[in-house]
Parts: sequence; C-alpha cells; structure tokens
Amino acid sequence: MMKETIQTDGAKLSVYLQGPDWDGAPTAAIGDFSCKTPDSGLQALRAGIALIQKAGINRVVGPMSGDTWHSYRFVSESDGSAPFLMEPTNKSHDPDVFRSAGFATISKYFSARVPLAHAATSSPTATDAFEVVPWDGTNPEEFFRKVYELSVEAFSQNAFYKPISEPDFLAMYMPVVPMLKPELIFFARRPDGSLAGFLFGIPNYAEGSNPKAAILKTYASLERGAGRHLASRFHKSALKLGCDTAIHALIHDDNQSADRSVAEGATVFRRYSLMGLRLDG
Repeated sequence: MMKETIQTDGAKLSVYLQGPDWDGAPTAAIGDFSCKTPDSGLQALRAGIALIQKAGINRVVGPMSGDTWHSYRFVSESDGSAPFLMEPTNKSHDPDVFRSAGFATISKYFSARVPLAHAATSSPTATDAFEVVPWDGTNPEEFFRKVYELSVEAFSQNAFYKPISEPDFLAMYMPVVPMLKPELIFFARRPDGSLAGFLFGIPNYAEGSNPKAAILKTYASLERGAGRHLASRFHKSALKLGCDTAIHALIHDDNQSADRSVAEGATVFRRYSLMGLRLDG
C-alpha cells in the first residue's frame, strides 16, 4: 500500500492517495494520525491536505490507514472503559483537530457489551438452508483464505469498500493465529457444502491471559438469517469457555446487526466516527 508520511516535531500522519471511493469519486485517506497538541496536529493535517490537492484529488476521508481492512475511525464517545483487543484508539482532541481542518462526520459506528447469561439463552428458528459448524482449528492459512473469499463477496457493496489482495489479507491475519480459539469461530455451510457465512470471534486478551469477555469481531453472511445463527452459536460457546460478557465490536449504525445487538440486550459503551472533507466545496 503506497503512502506518504508527514512528520513534524509534534505530529505525524500518513497520506494514502489511492483510498476508497466516496460516493463514486476518487478519494484520498489520511491515517496513522497522532499529535502532541491540537496546533501541531492541525499543521500536519493541513500539509497532508495540500499534498492531496496537489495530486488533483478533491475528497479526503480519515482517519483511515488506506482502506477499511486496516485501522480506521476515531473514538468519539466512551464510558471510559479500557480499549478491547484490536480496537482503534486516539487522544480525545484528535477528532477536534480534523473538524478544525474542515472535516465532518460521514459515518458512525458503535461497540456494545451484553451479558452472556442473557444473550446465550436465545436461539433462532431452526433452518435447513445452512448448518453452523465451528472451525476445527486446522490449517489456519486455508481458513483465512475462505474468510477472505467470503468477505470480498459479502462486503463489496459496503460504503468505502476497497479491494485487497489475498496475500495482503493473509499478511494481516496470520500473525493473530496463536491467539485464536476455534470455539469462537464458525462457518455457516449450505447443504452442498458451500459457505453461507462466517463469524470470527476472539477472547479479549487486552484483559490479560484469562479474559472474561469474548469479542464478536467480524461476521458476514450471504444467506438471510445466517448472521443470527452464527451469533447465537458464538454467545453459547463463549459462555461455555467461561466468559461472562460478549463485545459486539465496531458495528455500523445503519447495519442490520446494530438492530440485532440492541434486541439481544447489548449496551453501547463506545461510539466511533469516520470523517470526510470535500475540497471542491
């Protein structure tokens, strides 16, 4: 992924000139942002915007490290609880720096937590359309190849989607293999064996070696109802593993899974925002 880094005494950011499209228009992304003070951050941000304008690009999104496969979004509201594993973090003044440069929120997300004693009691209506089975824990590279293929198909219509190569995807996820628990990873398979969906969960190792929370990190489905069945199995399995809480991580406000999270009794504890700037007015 090509990027240009801007670094000053008090701030640093990366400019990705080939970011995802925004409403069908070519868009740059600004990510990897950090600053000691709002003034130093604004100075670096303006330098990044000038570089983008010079390249003839009129739209910018941020924070985003090139695409939505990598780190993106600011924490915009929080209950003050500690970050969970793989959650984006930032200083409280960072969103204000972007707003000072003319950025506005263009997409909103949240994370919520739910007691497993409650969430694990519900079961969706049985179906013959697919069967939910756990990953057997073998051949992790092949597992992530399957996840890649289904993700590309399931997420291709999402806002700010940008394709990623399979080798780049594997390079992102293979390092986390030692942390995986097959009991928190599931496939939904149709009667012919083809994949209808997957769910990738992981213990919240940010709590330590024996976490009490399990993170529902990502799931995707190609069949109606598959997501609900996958989430149900995840909740039940996490409870059996000794966890007491599930974290529904980084859900888009307008996603169907947002309504499902609320229906399952989850409580929002963090909100996030992706910001954008139109340089052509």
